[in-house]
Amino acid sequence: MSSPNDPKDQNNLILAVVLSILVLMGWQYFFARPQIQHEQARQEFNKEIDAQNKGTSTTEAPPNVANAPVAPPATAVPGASGQPLPAKALTREEILKESPRIQIATPSLEGSIDLKSGRIDDLVLSQYRETIDPNSPKVTLLSPAGSVDPYFAEFGWVPQAGSAIKVPDRDTNWTVAGGTTLTPETPVSLTWDNGQGVVFHRTISVDKDYMFKVVDEFENKTNADVTLMPYARVHRSGHPPSQVFSVLHEGLVGVSGDHGLQEFRFADAVKSGVPTTFDNVIGGWLGITDKYWATSLVPDQTAPYRATYSALPARDPGGKDAFQTDYLRGAISVPPGMRKGTEAHLFAGAKKASLIDGYENALNILRFDRMIDWGWFYFITRPLFRLMEFINGIVHNFGITILILTVFVKAAFYPLANKQYESMARMKKMQPEMQRLRELHKDDPQRQQKEIFELYRKEKINPLAGCWPILLQIPVFFALYKVLFVTIDMRHAPFFGWIHDLSAPDPTSIFNLFGLLPFTAPEFLHIGAWPLIMGLTMWVQMQLNPPQPDPIQQQIFQWMPVMFTFLLASFPAGLVIYWAWSNTLSICQQMMINKRNGAEIHLFDNLKRTFAPLLRLFGASGGPGK
Repeated sequence: MSSPNDPKDQNNLILAVVLSILVLMGWQYFFARPQIQHEQARQEFNKEIDAQNKGTSTTEAPPNVANAPVAPPATAVPGASGQPLPAKALTREEILKESPRIQIATPSLEGSIDLKSGRIDDLVLSQYRETIDPNSPKVTLLSPAGSVDPYFAEFGWVPQAGSAIKVPDRDTNWTVAGGTTLTPETPVSLTWDNGQGVVFHRTISVDKDYMFKVVDEFENKTNADVTLMPYARVHRSGHPPSQVFSVLHEGLVGVSGDHGLQEFRFADAVKSGVPTTFDNVIGGWLGITDKYWATSLVPDQTAPYRATYSALPARDPGGKDAFQTDYLRGAISVPPGMRKGTEAHLFAGAKKASLIDGYENALNILRFDRMIDWGWFYFITRPLFRLMEFINGIVHNFGITILILTVFVKAAFYPLANKQYESMARMKKMQPEMQRLRELHKDDPQRQQKEIFELYRKEKINPLAGCWPILLQIPVFFALYKVLFVTIDMRHAPFFGWIHDLSAPDPTSIFNLFGLLPFTAPEFLHIGAWPLIMGLTMWVQMQLNPPQPDPIQQQIFQWMPVMFTFLLASFPAGLVIYWAWSNTLSICQQMMINKRNGAEIHLFDNLKRTFAPLLRLFGASGGPGK
């Protein structure tokens, strides 16, 4: 990094600044702005669901069992792809009352299991609400067929090709054989006799969080072997609105054994229209994920299965797309008088990292932690989140946690930053000598560069020392953004004062005097208090450097804090707090190192120069120009 008086370096610096601004503008446009729209649309969407009195309009896709002898029968929901709507549309509550049900009651879940189909299709997350308002509705995860957006898990059997054996389907009426309410202490048992000598048994248990265990068996009372194949599927109609940003994956997701992580966005799956299938998979899981919630099937981790990810586009303008992940296990043959079956798990709930990790270890689920979209910087994001968890376990405030984490990050980068500022301080001291060399060899550019680099070598100055710390901190910045954005631990986490949700932008705006004026500022003018604090710290940090000799370059430096304030206004408040605090620590660090190296600190002179007109206006004595 050579002198700022070099025109070539000035151009490079201007280019770097412009590119940085373009990157942040692109980040704001493609990631941060859609995040706001996404959350607003999600809240409106949930309000509509609560007041909705209309039926659904989609088709349930049957389990994809290509090459299987017989597939489970396809079923349809009224209003889907040309299916006739009922004379009167029913609400979700009315649909739940239509069929007999067995209740689910755990510390984390409330809902019911449909005894007519055996589906787990009614789940509400009792510990989470739609908004920060404590009286807002609880988050609804699963809903039955016939509701606004059906979303359910189903387990069943597929008969052999040509077999006339009846298997359970959506119209099967299961009988309760044991248990009246599904709780962590009391599993429930269901049975169904197909009238052909085969009795199906299903035992469902659940823990205190979000993991179900489903044991499906059938008893052969005939005189011949009976062979069936177990399957399971997660089906969903419709998807979250405004799902357009690429910093987060929402859609079909899973780990299919050696094939690794599979991600299919809702829109991409619909556009493709072709199921993606993996045969002979051992280990893994598959399901459907939102930002904070997921429903995932976990088959036996030692038995091979076929995994399928598919979407069924709506066939009419008013219809909704349908999405499904399913697996098909190998055939199970039961001799006369015997009873056999299979065991599987279903995760349905909040994607809390500690819970996900616990399930991965306890059930030996292959890469179950990838249900949370940690991103490309997984190797930074996960450790960063674990450190935040540890700190928050002590201070119990994620805002304070972010401040402490920033100190740790600064400490980790201190050796590099120290070299950066020391190099910059020494270069400032060398400015007169470098200017003399430029004037001495102004007609010989090659000699000029040679003399300058010889001066660098003599004074032990690395011109690149100021660049590396910045480059190395970029992945940390993006990793922290990812942590704040995707982890549910940050959802509705308060700080102090007006910050009630660190994962959302600062809700205040300077353009309505932070709520004192009775109107809502437009989105592009939504500049909160913390973005202003961040911009101020950035401006002060720039005042530590001497005025740039090039007027254009100086103007860019003057306007950069203003531009960054606007660009970061829609970022999560936690990230803006991190940046403001990081700037403050950098200011202290740079002033300390400059003083230690005997380099001039330009802050106070720059402040006097900047505010000289105000000082003269108010007649301040001793002001510049007096």
